[in-house]
Amino acid sequence: MSARYNPKETEPRQRQRWDDAQVFLTQNDPNKPKYYVLEMFPYPSGRIHMGHVRNYAMGDLVARFKRARGFNVLHPMGWDAFGMPAENAAMERKIHPKGWTYDNIANMRSELKRLGLSIDWTREFATCDPAYYGKQQKWFLDLLKNEFVYRRESQVNWDPVDQTVLANEQVIDGRGWRSGALVEKKKLTQWFMRITHFADDLLQGLDTLERWPEKVRLMQANWIGRSRGLRLRFPFADTAPQGFTDGLEVYTTRPDTLFGASFVAIAADHPLADLAAKNNPDLAAFLKQINKGGVSQADIDTGEKLGFNTGITVKHPFKPGETLDVWVANFVLMDYGTGAIFGCPAHDQRDLDFARKYGLSVTEVVLPPNTDAAAFKVADEAYTGPGHIFNSAFLDGLEIEAAKDKAIETIEEMGLGTGATVFRLRDWGVSRQRYWGCPIPVIHCDDCGVVPVPDDQLPVVLPEDVTFDVPGNPLERHPTWKHVKCPHCGGDARRETDTLDTFVDSSWYFARFTDPTADAPINKTAADYWMPVDQYIGGIEHAVLHLLYARFITRALNACGYLDVKEPFAGLFTQGMLTHETYKDANGDWVEPADVEVSNADGARLAKRISTGEAVKIGDSEKMSKSKKNTVAPGDIFDTYGVDSARLFVLSDSPPERDVQWSTSGVEGSWRFTHRVWDLFDALPAENIPCTDESAAAELIKAAHKTVKAVTEGFEGFRFNSAIAKLYEFVTTVRTSDIAKTGSEARRQALTFLAGLIAPVTPHLAEECWTRLGHDGLIAAQAWPHFDPALAQDDVYVLPVQVNGKRRGEITVPNGATEAEIRETALADEDVKRHLAGTEIRKVIIVPNRILNFVVG
Repeated sequence: MSARYNPKETEPRQRQRWDDAQVFLTQNDPNKPKYYVLEMFPYPSGRIHMGHVRNYAMGDLVARFKRARGFNVLHPMGWDAFGMPAENAAMERKIHPKGWTYDNIANMRSELKRLGLSIDWTREFATCDPAYYGKQQKWFLDLLKNEFVYRRESQVNWDPVDQTVLANEQVIDGRGWRSGALVEKKKLTQWFMRITHFADDLLQGLDTLERWPEKVRLMQANWIGRSRGLRLRFPFADTAPQGFTDGLEVYTTRPDTLFGASFVAIAADHPLADLAAKNNPDLAAFLKQINKGGVSQADIDTGEKLGFNTGITVKHPFKPGETLDVWVANFVLMDYGTGAIFGCPAHDQRDLDFARKYGLSVTEVVLPPNTDAAAFKVADEAYTGPGHIFNSAFLDGLEIEAAKDKAIETIEEMGLGTGATVFRLRDWGVSRQRYWGCPIPVIHCDDCGVVPVPDDQLPVVLPEDVTFDVPGNPLERHPTWKHVKCPHCGGDARRETDTLDTFVDSSWYFARFTDPTADAPINKTAADYWMPVDQYIGGIEHAVLHLLYARFITRALNACGYLDVKEPFAGLFTQGMLTHETYKDANGDWVEPADVEVSNADGARLAKRISTGEAVKIGDSEKMSKSKKNTVAPGDIFDTYGVDSARLFVLSDSPPERDVQWSTSGVEGSWRFTHRVWDLFDALPAENIPCTDESAAAELIKAAHKTVKAVTEGFEGFRFNSAIAKLYEFVTTVRTSDIAKTGSEARRQALTFLAGLIAPVTPHLAEECWTRLGHDGLIAAQAWPHFDPALAQDDVYVLPVQVNGKRRGEITVPNGATEAEIRETALADEDVKRHLAGTEIRKVIIVPNRILNFVVG
């Protein structure tokens, strides 16, 4: 036998062979069936982590498997390279975001190539490449022309120290995530994309995504939030304020609770609030007060409910002579519905909290099932469940949905409103007051207004001579970049200094991959061939925003003639997280796993710090993160165990949709398996050993065909771990077979199958094994092993036996057995005979391969 398998030597050699042969170079070939597999592209943070290893190993398995199955496979890679981290690095390290980003890309590219991914690297791009974002600017202008992009004033989270808009996620406890400053609400003129234009289509399209996780489809449906309700105008009790002669319009999804209304509330930026504040200094001060803090839904739901009575009153539509006070409330948003609501405290928790705080009435109008109307009272928790309407005149006795319909019908008859469908989804604000992003390609002229940058002036490239020593957007204070001539009139004008949200960059990159060097943003011929992505792979954390924005942009590009498809991803798989135990020292500080030694003593797991010898507390297993120092460096794992061992572990340890707990023992087990596999190939004798036992040889070949069938079905169904378990079983079968009986030819045939089956999982090892068998060329270019269905079928199967529909035993039946033979076998079984004793068999129902049922009396 040769020396032990050495991945440090073999893996780089095999990767060089792939590169030399350009085996993963993809051509647009309409004569072949295509398969487009794509993992969500990474942000270039500088280093890959084990989560990357798992994600890209999954995609690579699918790409290699489908290529071997005869598909023309597109498996590209790029970089989601714009964004705040690069700009923060520039401020903290006094470097330029561009250099930081491209250095990180170089590092991560090297690490990903080491992983042995079957990627067509000729299609690589970064979203910060002007060649990419210039094409993005082109289609952005087409969306602007078709009114899918517009500009309006909007309330935003404003960091007064960093002088920038913050996303809701960047507001932590009311403060900017980087500066720590109290965030303010501020009105700015912002750019928006009209995603609401496609709200209904986006919702209905979810029904067509049969290969998406149901959880993700539900999350998107909830985010879009289609609701049937009522637009209702409350007449003013006194003279209507200027501009409100038709009344104050509210939107409600609960018109059935109108008899329980105790107040009307408007948003702080509602026009009526601004009007009322002009003659009310206290109200003006209140509006200024609640403009502190974020505008996220979480802030609204969890924050203190604050209000101010404007002194304006409106008439109750169903209660003649009764009026409701109009309040300004901090939990009402201007961009949902009409920016005004009526409050029914008994049946909405926010309304109830508000009413209790300000001493407003609480009237119960929905009676829970089997509850005494006289005794039912709401205390500190609003009742939001099912029931019948009461205390509501003509609605009394109706169930909730019927009461909604009746209330809407009555309001429409009164001429005070109409039934309406609205969506929770809001138009997408894409303006960012940041440098490191795609410049918005418009020019502002005092005479001509907003003017698109002409095509021959694209791309609008970011200037590199910027500084980050002053808070705010460097583009705004650049001495020359923003000053240009108007393309229409030739007069002095200004470039737009806002850049696009980085979610825009990732909302179409999959289409650009189909031809990344095309003159047009999208080569329609190439896109028509490759799109949609057949299998998209990424984390559940992107279930809503990224995926929803990508679905919207695909529809918008479809409407503008760039694409024929509306859904970008036919199949979606969301992999589980990679977790690791956490460790803390006596001071409560996190300790890295590399500095921890764990041992067992009297059944207890103990840990100590390697560097100091001090005891370490073992904590929960949590998602790997730098903050908790429970990460494992992929490079260290590759150096110690080889790349294939790492790939094998992350693919085999758990079902791919579940979390994987990293353990050294687990990757060591994968390392041992790769060596067991190699030993089988290395031990194959050069000379021919004749078969001395035909049945033993036949059993080995049969096991090989059964394994090919099981692994094929496992890979097709994303059951990677169960498929790999079959490989483990087959390796054991081959190892324990006697070559003196089976002969070397049967062993060689079995190992040929094995080499093909492990190629998507441990590709470097598979190539080495393929060469050891004496084959020319690369196994990466070989067809998938073919199994004979007759040989892959079990000789016998287990058939459950029922008596009057209750399971009473099971029998082993030969494949192809007749119904008479099945019945005879069942009647001979002791368990079945015991349950049939003393009964009369009236009927026997046999479903081959499924069930046998005796109907007795």
